[in-house]
Amino acid sequence: MSHESAPETAPRAATGPGLGFAVAAYLLWGLLPLYFGLLAPAGAFEIVAWRIVFSLALCLVLLTVSRSWTRFRALVRDRRALVTLAAAGALIYINWQVYVLAAVTGHVVEASLGYFLNPLVSVVLGVAVLRERLRPAQWGAVGLSVVAAVVLTAAYGGFPWIAFALAISFGLYGFLKKRVGGRVDALGGLTAETAGLTPVAIIQLLVVGATGGVSIGAAGPVHALLLGAVGVVTAVPLLLFAAAARRLPLVLIGLTQYLTPIMQLLIGVLLLQEPMTAARWTGIGLIWAGLVVLTVDSLHAARSARRLVADPV
Repeated sequence: MSHESAPETAPRAATGPGLGFAVAAYLLWGLLPLYFGLLAPAGAFEIVAWRIVFSLALCLVLLTVSRSWTRFRALVRDRRALVTLAAAGALIYINWQVYVLAAVTGHVVEASLGYFLNPLVSVVLGVAVLRERLRPAQWGAVGLSVVAAVVLTAAYGGFPWIAFALAISFGLYGFLKKRVGGRVDALGGLTAETAGLTPVAIIQLLVVGATGGVSIGAAGPVHALLLGAVGVVTAVPLLLFAAAARRLPLVLIGLTQYLTPIMQLLIGVLLLQEPMTAARWTGIGLIWAGLVVLTVDSLHAARSARRLVADPV
């Protein structure tokens, strides 16, 4: 093997498993509306609380089995990383709460729109946080998303806050995870995030118990088993996503993330029979058009960057 080909093999080797992690994560997330529908009579606040508690329990078990406590203690001593992970934890809490609320109240289609908007949120973050300059095609994609927001607001009779809350919270979460990806492993990061959210989860369970009663153990053994498995259902895709974010360029992450909203849209329309008016389809079409423009432009920019590296002037 020549010395010139060596730099290429490492990124490709890392991209291979990273792409598999990303596809698996987004496929699992796409099936979540069906899973949450099985958890009735548990409400959104109880489900999210158990997601946090059981996810932390699973992470602690995995830390023990993988003998990763030394690495995790080193993470705890990294104050800068902990601050970033605390912010990421707050964002993923918002994302979980809004998404589960949408799933159990018949708003799966609107939730899918939020994840269609994620790539556009990444573009806005690049401008607002990283001071990047938008290319003309990116401006066009952002413009289409603004028009789509206006159309969807009219179609829903109000601002589609579920879609935008999900898009912004998960877009910021992915951005923060990318910032600490080189210093924080997937398991350690998720353990820190869920540990920070556990006091909030305990308070939620106390409130739910005092107001309506906690459903786990009161709706039969199958329901208790399904609710107990919510930690695995929650942690596994997040661990896969964190592992993918450390290995993949943002372009590939952006392409694979379309799997989740496509599956959610199909589940909402075909299986859950959520109503879809012509105006809603128009808004979705505008978002898709913006995504096509953004994807083509991103692929072209990535190809041009590789060409410059391979053949510098």
